[in-house]
Amino acid sequence: MTIQELCDIEAQALAKEFGYSFERKWLNLPQYRGELDRSPQTQERIEEVLPHVSLTSDRAKREILVSPIIRDLIHYTKANMRIEYPIQFTEELQVVLDYFIKSHQCIVTTFAKEADTNFGMTELIASLMALDLWLEDPPQTHLIGAVTTGRTWEFAKLNRQSKHIEQGLEIYSLLKNFDTLMRILVQAVTGENQ
Repeated sequence: MTIQELCDIEAQALAKEFGYSFERKWLNLPQYRGELDRSPQTQERIEEVLPHVSLTSDRAKREILVSPIIRDLIHYTKANMRIEYPIQFTEELQVVLDYFIKSHQCIVTTFAKEADTNFGMTELIASLMALDLWLEDPPQTHLIGAVTTGRTWEFAKLNRQSKHIEQGLEIYSLLKNFDTLMRILVQAVTGENQ
């Protein structure tokens, strides 16, 4: 089954297909409490260029809206990252992780193609499950994932021990919730109590 075929089914059905339980809930993800020295400038730079850029293509959205966030995340966490990282656990479960960031914790970020967050969330769920099955006995008990259209971000969490996936109900706007978003992402990569 290809990622396209996997994502054509609903996230809950996909999770069940691979033996995971699933629920949608308010995640209230923890936020990093330290200083984020570059965040105000990054937000200002994004807001400054928006009136001058046409965001009609996925590439433009990734370059203008997502890349600055990912660069700052690496700055704050010093985590290693892979872009468009393929994982094949089985013939049925093979994915390409848009952004795979690994430190003490793992976080996967999926870019929602054509701003379709439903498809993007299902793709994210498939990515989290593939990563869970692919990683060999790592210290991470939870995997965190984000799906973004560039303008909005949503999260999911996979408990590796209980094989339970939680899809967050929160939707974070890049421009209105910039600081909160950065704090969640930094905590997701560096935090220990997920």
